[in-house]
Amino acid sequence: MAKIEKSIDVHVPLRTAYNQWTQFEEFPMFMEGVKEVRQLDDKRLLWRADIGGKEEQWYAEISEQIPDQRVAWHSTSGATNAGVVTFHYIDPNTTRVMLQLEYEPEGPVETIGDVLGFVTRRVQGDLERFKQFIESRGVETGAWRGTIEQDNVQ
Repeated sequence: MAKIEKSIDVHVPLRTAYNQWTQFEEFPMFMEGVKEVRQLDDKRLLWRADIGGKEEQWYAEISEQIPDQRVAWHSTSGATNAGVVTFHYIDPNTTRVMLQLEYEPEGPVETIGDVLGFVTRRVQGDLERFKQFIESRGVETGAWRGTIEQDNVQ
C-alpha cells in the first residue's frame, strides 16, 4: 500500500473547515479528476473519477466521523483505499487540515504514476484548491454534524 500524508492551513474557523469537508458531493469542485461523489446515506458514498487516464467507480464507507475532529473512510469496492482527515485548531480563524491516505495502485499506469509522485502532487493540489474554495467563500456550503463510531450513526 502506498501512503500519503499532507496538511494545509486554511484561514477559516475550524467548524467552517470541518463543515465544508462533510459536503462530499462538492468534492469535484476542488478535487482534480473527481467527476462525482454521491452520498447514498450517512455512511456510504459512490465515487466516479479519472485515474490513470480511465474512469473508475467505487464505493466507500465512512468508518468514523467526529464533528470538528475527524472523518475516516475506506473503500468497499473498486480500488483499495482508506484514509482519515483531521482538523486542528490553530487560532480562531485558522485550521490545519491533515490528510492521511493509503491506496493500492492498480496496473502498470497507476504504479508508474505512484512511483513518479503523481498522486502525492494531486493530493497536495486538492488541499490547495480546498483552501482556495473555502477561503474565497468564507462560509461552508452546508454541514452534517452527525457522529459515526464503529458502525453506529448518531
